[in-house]
Amino acid sequence: MSSIKEQIIKALQAVTKTKKISLEFPENEAFGDYSSNAAFLNIDLKIDEVVEKFNQSGLPVRAEAKAGFINFWLKKDVLVDDLMQIDNEKEKYGSSSIGKGKTVVIDYSSPNIAKPFGIGHLRSTIIGQALYNLYEFLGYEVIGDNHLGDWGTQFGKLLYMLHEENMITANNVSDFDISKLEELYVEFHKLAEKDTTLEEKAREWFKKLEDGDSKAKEIWKKCVDISLEEFDRIYDLLGVKIDFTLGESSYRDEWQNLIQSKSVQDNLSIGEGGAKIIDLSKEGINIPLMFLKGDGGTTYATRDLATIAFRVRKWDPDIIIYEVGAEQTFYFKQIFAAARLLGLVKDDIKLIHTAHGLYLAGDGKKFATREGKTVKLDEVLTEAIKRAEELGNSDEKIAQQVGIGAIKYFDLMHSVQSNVVFDWEKMMNLEGNSGPYLQYTVARINSVLAKSTNKQSLAKSEFGKQISKSTNKWQINNEEMTVLRKLCRFPEIIATAAINYSPNTLCSYLYNLAQKFNSFYNKDKIIGGENESLRLKLTSAVGTVLKSGLGILSISTPEKM
Repeated sequence: MSSIKEQIIKALQAVTKTKKISLEFPENEAFGDYSSNAAFLNIDLKIDEVVEKFNQSGLPVRAEAKAGFINFWLKKDVLVDDLMQIDNEKEKYGSSSIGKGKTVVIDYSSPNIAKPFGIGHLRSTIIGQALYNLYEFLGYEVIGDNHLGDWGTQFGKLLYMLHEENMITANNVSDFDISKLEELYVEFHKLAEKDTTLEEKAREWFKKLEDGDSKAKEIWKKCVDISLEEFDRIYDLLGVKIDFTLGESSYRDEWQNLIQSKSVQDNLSIGEGGAKIIDLSKEGINIPLMFLKGDGGTTYATRDLATIAFRVRKWDPDIIIYEVGAEQTFYFKQIFAAARLLGLVKDDIKLIHTAHGLYLAGDGKKFATREGKTVKLDEVLTEAIKRAEELGNSDEKIAQQVGIGAIKYFDLMHSVQSNVVFDWEKMMNLEGNSGPYLQYTVARINSVLAKSTNKQSLAKSEFGKQISKSTNKWQINNEEMTVLRKLCRFPEIIATAAINYSPNTLCSYLYNLAQKFNSFYNKDKIIGGENESLRLKLTSAVGTVLKSGLGILSISTPEKM
């Protein structure tokens, strides 16, 4: 069965004799449930004639002309039917099969080995998981790939330091933690400021690793294991589980084959310092991509192109989404262009870079400690839980759900591309647009339903019969109608958020729905009031949608707060 939106479009197409019809949610809800700019219709009929003919179509929708727009109002029957649908489908409401038979690969999180999980990778982790859940909710086969930074010259620096400190044994390294590995990396750069030969020595150590030196490989593997143990602890705290953890090193065979392939060899030329480059001018990019270093070593580009080749062969995706920071925008333009030039992807495969913004401090500068060091995510999460406790959540589990949820929501409520000014007050505000506010609304709904002594007294079938006898006799007030109208938008909001790679669209919707419910809650008596059965169903439906929406954002909802 087609959606009411699709029915409106078809009816408009029949009236106007044009297929180019688009409907939008008007920003001002006083202008209806849907709106269409009449100027875009490009027809001979006057707008009043279109409205008159549409209103004769028999749809449970009322159209009106206003200020050059056609506004559409869903009638009560449609809204009550939608309420029943939520009651029947529960947490599946809003899901669909539009993605059936299609595969999406999402590259997200991707922290660097031998470094603590910094806040710089938090946005990628949170946004990536939300996109994963959105596409899965729409029926796509979704594959999450945690592309670890576990290869490159930085590991030559680490191996050099371990060697110089006489720690170049697997047993010694296994006693380290990730902080110690980071200290060694920082110390290398301090020493390199005084001794410029160290950079070359680091490259020599990395070359040993690339060439398969057994000792270098053994120590490198220990560093990876130490890092993964720490990352898993953070993921567990965040409630994130990614399908595959495949570091750059996982594609060694792939990039060796790629280097020898005819498509690569035909497109390589010699650049500065003997590096081998790929000319991308045919793809409209004037700056070439460095594919191999002058010494034959691999680059990020070598490994990223090998990764694309692997993903296409293994999963045959329709879309590959890279949830990576905006500072990599030009690089990904080069990579995508090179992938197409080399024939690694067909034209029908979408390559998407979401390009998220940075976390900024209140002064607009990059979020960092007073010493200017990268902020460790572990410290931020601990602080969030502490602040959640200060809101009155003494239960440890609830404090964790509220604290972690606050951070996730605060990130996701912003446009992916925008920078985010880190603000604890806004993040933990129980009365504003925040995760705790939405969680508290769900807890309030749970309380109402738990207190209702007759919430189950009206069986679904009886409730349906009462409504279906004559919906016109149901006296639905403004607050109830406002909530009903908002509820029915949920399926479209989900689709829009996925198509536009914009979890903030869903955040805005959930906050607006919670506001409308709380206005209804504060004005209308639910238990023991008029339309009690309808109001309980309405309350339950809001709870269902809020919990479902927050779940898609990977935010837990405590039973009580």
